[in-house]
Amino acid sequence: MSAAEKSSLARDVRGEGLPVVQLHGLSSSRRREDLTGGDLTAGQSGLRVLRYDARGHGLSPGSGDPRDYTWPAQAADLRRQLDEVFGDQSVHGVGRSMGTATLLTAATVEPGRFSTLTLAIPPTVWQWRRDQGRLYELGARQVERWGVARWSELTRRPPTSPAIDPDAPVTLPDVADEWLPAAFRGAAATDLPPREDIARLSMPVLVLAWPQDASHPLEVARELVELLPNARLEVAHSPCEVAQWPHTVATFIRGGGAGGLSGSS
Repeated sequence: MSAAEKSSLARDVRGEGLPVVQLHGLSSSRRREDLTGGDLTAGQSGLRVLRYDARGHGLSPGSGDPRDYTWPAQAADLRRQLDEVFGDQSVHGVGRSMGTATLLTAATVEPGRFSTLTLAIPPTVWQWRRDQGRLYELGARQVERWGVARWSELTRRPPTSPAIDPDAPVTLPDVADEWLPAAFRGAAATDLPPREDIARLSMPVLVLAWPQDASHPLEVARELVELLPNARLEVAHSPCEVAQWPHTVATFIRGGGAGGLSGSS
C-alpha cells in the first residue's frame, strides 16, 4: 500500500435518505463545485449524500506519483470510502467528468455496489482519449514551469458550449502546485475498461451532457448510452437547463432509475 493509500480523504455526509456518493471532476473539489454551481445533488431532499475530495484535490492529501490519479486508483479510493460510510449497502453513484469515469471503472469491478449511476459530462475515452492525453502532458509541463495560478491565467479560454454559464465564477484548480502535474499525467495515462465490460453494466444509468465541449464530447455520452443496456441521455443546451440537473438527478434516484430506457435527446 502506497503512502497515498494510507492517508484519509476529506469528506462530508449530508442529508438523510437514499445512500448516494457524488464525485467531482479533475482539478475540482467539493468547495469548487459549491462555488461554481456544479453540485449535482444541491438542495435535494431524501438523499444521504457522501461527497469527498479526490486524491490530491481540495483538502485531501496527494502525492507526486501519477499512478495515484489513474481511474483504477481512484476507483479503489471510492470503494474504500463506500466501505467506511455505507458498509455493504448498494449506493446511487453520481459523478462529473473524471467522477463519471471513476464510477464506471468501479462499477465494472463490483457492479452490485451501485443501484443507479448518473454520469454527467463524461470525459474523453477510448479513441477520443489520445489527443486529450497530449494536452494533459503539456499542461503538466506548463504547471511545473509556471505554477497553478499562472498556468490557469495563461490558458483560460471562454466556454465553447452554450450550456456553460459565461458568468459563472472563475476559480483556480483546487490542486496544489506540487500535485497537479502528477494528476494531469495520471489522467493522460488512464482510460475506461473495454467497451464489452461497460456493456455488461445493467443498472439504470442517466447520462447528462452538453454540446460543443472538446474535453467532454457529446459523442462519448452517446456512445455510452448505446453501450449501456439501461441508459438514457439528456442534453442541456443552455445554463438554465444545466441548473435543472440536480432536480433531474434526484428524481432519477428517488425513482430507482425508472425510465432508464426512454431513449436519448
